[in-house]
Amino acid sequence: MKQLDERILEHLYSEGWASPSIMAKTTEFTASEGHIRERCQMLRYVEFVDTITSDMYELTTDGVLYLHGKVDARHRPKPTVDRVLRQ
Repeated sequence: MKQLDERILEHLYSEGWASPSIMAKTTEFTASEGHIRERCQMLRYVEFVDTITSDMYELTTDGVLYLHGKVDARHRPKPTVDRVLRQ
């Protein structure tokens, strides 16, 4: 997990849903929209977020459990660019 992943999860926890473009426009993010989108895809692969539409993400139950310290990210499938892009 990267620091940006934590910020994305926390943002989705507080807002309910968001798109990478919405997140990129907030002051809590310094990453580009493209980088946020890439991290959202990685988080989707490990099932911490899911899509509402093709570009809108929401937190999953596992994502909430991770934020509350009940799930360890080390026990999730390791995302790679190749694996994520095949989905």
